[in-house]
Amino acid sequence: MDLDRALRISAAGMQAQATRLRVVAENLANRDSTAETPDGEPYRRKTVTFRNRMDRAAGTAMVGVSRIGTAAGEFPVRFDPSHPAADARGYVRTPNVDSVIETMDMREAQRSYAANLSVLEVTRGMLTRTIEALRG
Repeated sequence: MDLDRALRISAAGMQAQATRLRVVAENLANRDSTAETPDGEPYRRKTVTFRNRMDRAAGTAMVGVSRIGTAAGEFPVRFDPSHPAADARGYVRTPNVDSVIETMDMREAQRSYAANLSVLEVTRGMLTRTIEALRG
């Protein structure tokens, strides 16, 4: 594998994980965002789906973001009859964001980003040393 290809692959991985980190941050920021009316929906957790894509210039498959979707499922409820979004029984639907899951996703994305960054730095160092050797 040539060094340019390694740089492209690492950069694609970093870009995909940066998107994932942005979505996790958005989920955590909205974990308390309820609806304003009883018939409204609270914030729904977003998810990132990855895919392999062929990069013809590099001649290899690379990771990319296929789509940013929303997580299906029921919303948790809490009893708060004074809330503007409370239903007739006094229950408010809350976002389906679990801080523990988001934290684990964040850590996994950070580790993947860091691994790609390490490959990028090593590859850059190899290129620098090659250029220096050719000059010398």
